[in-house]
Amino acid sequence: MTTDRDTDANAIRQQWEAEADTVRRRLKQADTNRLGTIAQYSGLEFLQAVFSGELPHPPIGETMSFLPIHAEHGRVVFQGTPAANHYNPIGSVHGGWAATLLDSCVGCAVQSTLPRGKGYTTLELKVNYVRALTPQTGPVRAEGRVIHAGGRVATAEGQLRDAAGRLYAHASTTCMIMDLPTAD
Repeated sequence: MTTDRDTDANAIRQQWEAEADTVRRRLKQADTNRLGTIAQYSGLEFLQAVFSGELPHPPIGETMSFLPIHAEHGRVVFQGTPAANHYNPIGSVHGGWAATLLDSCVGCAVQSTLPRGKGYTTLELKVNYVRALTPQTGPVRAEGRVIHAGGRVATAEGQLRDAAGRLYAHASTTCMIMDLPTAD
C-alpha cells in the first residue's frame, strides 16, 4: 500500500536526482585547488565557484559518490547515494561514508562564512548514527549550518536525511580559522 508519505518521498527523490544530474553536468573535472587560489576568494565565493563549475570540485566527491548541491552564507548542502561499494564487513554502509559527507557539509558551512584569505581546518568532528544506510536508502542529503563563526574558532552542525525526511546521522564540528597562503 502506497501512502501519501511514500508519494511525497518519491517526488522529492526524483527532484533530488534531477538536481544532481544538473550539478554533474555543470561541475568541472575533479582536481585540487591550490591554497593560493582559494585565498583569492571569500569562503562563499570559493564554494560557489566550485559548485558552479568555475573551479574544479574536490576528488573526494567522486571517491565517495557525493556532490555539492547548494551553498549560501552559513549553510551548505551535499547529496550522496550510498552504494554496495561503501559497505563495511557487516553488510551496511560504513559509518565513515556518512561521517565524510557530514564533515564536508559542516566544514564547508564554516568556509561559507569566511572572508577572503581565510580558511579552516577541522579540530573536532562528532557523529551520531541513528539508522543504517544501504543502497536501498536512495539519495541522502547532508545539510550543514553554522552555529558560531568567530575570528579563530567556528562551530557547525549537520544532519543526514533521506527524501522522506528520515534522519540517518547528525554531527557537530569545531573548526580552527586560519590565514591561507596567498601564493602557490
